[in-house]
Amino acid sequence: MFHDRARIQVKGGRGGDGALSFRREKYVPKGGPDGGDGGHGGDVVLVAERDLRDLAFFKRKQRFAGERGRHGEGSNRRGADGDSVELRVPVGTQVFDESGRLVADLAHVSARVTVARGGTGGAGNKRFANPTEQAPRIAEVGQPGEAATLELRLKLIADAALLGFPNAGKSSLLRRLSNAKPKVADYPFTTIAPVLGTVEGPDGRQLTVADVPGLLEGASEGVGLGDEFLAHLERARLFLHVIEIQEDVEERFHAIDRELRAYGAGLAERPQIVVLNKLDLVDGPEPFGIADDRARAVVPVSAATGAGIDELKRALFELIPEAAPTAAPVEEMADFLVYRPQPPRRRPYRILRGDRGYRVSGPGVAADDDEALREALRAAGAKPGDPVTVGDTTYEFE
Repeated sequence: MFHDRARIQVKGGRGGDGALSFRREKYVPKGGPDGGDGGHGGDVVLVAERDLRDLAFFKRKQRFAGERGRHGEGSNRRGADGDSVELRVPVGTQVFDESGRLVADLAHVSARVTVARGGTGGAGNKRFANPTEQAPRIAEVGQPGEAATLELRLKLIADAALLGFPNAGKSSLLRRLSNAKPKVADYPFTTIAPVLGTVEGPDGRQLTVADVPGLLEGASEGVGLGDEFLAHLERARLFLHVIEIQEDVEERFHAIDRELRAYGAGLAERPQIVVLNKLDLVDGPEPFGIADDRARAVVPVSAATGAGIDELKRALFELIPEAAPTAAPVEEMADFLVYRPQPPRRRPYRILRGDRGYRVSGPGVAADDDEALREALRAAGAKPGDPVTVGDTTYEFE
């Protein structure tokens, strides 16, 4: 089964705690503070891979977390950073947040985006030493990592896409054109998932062609297999508009065109090759009577006998340029498109751990009526009865 959507939960690793330590050697019984900083927590990163075809992996597992950073140690030893988690996704995967906003678009091979940053490590007590406080007995607790619930949506990236009504012969045509082996049968909805095939040119050049499920009138509104499959057409550079030659060709052309216009996303403006299929069932093709600038070529074929397939291949390679134009040189292009700023990594306050409980410092921090603060203290290791100081107020943690 083809999976083009998945919902996942990601969380960056928590930062390690800073160390509360003092130098103790044989001839230095009262050395200064030497607590090292905690390591940073690991990130959760998405990476686009060429060989993946769908999001099936994320149906088996939905929760991912970076590793926690190691705690700092004495002798100014910094804790190791936690390992990041890299999740492989197909090229063309889009990432949306819980409100439906586009976070990132992994539109080419090796594109990567950090979707949950690990927390920063806490400062060791050496960091708090100053001329007036030479032996600080406090160290900072590590920051929590970012957490998010994300929706992944795959939009296939292909040079050309086949579109048309069910049973128009698209799957048979893809078999003739490429190395793909989609299911073929003489009834509607044989194709229930997009299929990609590779078309070989005489000079060794290759093109990818996608076959998506057949469209019904009203598909842009979810009728039949719905508009979710229309999304797979968005990134195709050219459409192969397949119409049964024995049907009312002009009416079929306009019916599909209405769905493309209703869906939007520029589909109605995409160049097309009109493929009049099932040539073997008629004595000769009727002239294609529609004057439309988008129809760059009209090619009668028979997917059953192979007639016209070579001409169709030639038209494909002529109408699809070797390289898609880019707005900037490759080395200047971003690895991914980000549509919202990353949230701040740090909390507005710091939690310090000492040998007499916890201290919270930062502007505008509430005391025991702040549930977020209580949760942060619990995550830092606070137990009921531990003293917590916020500003000039000290209370027992509950």
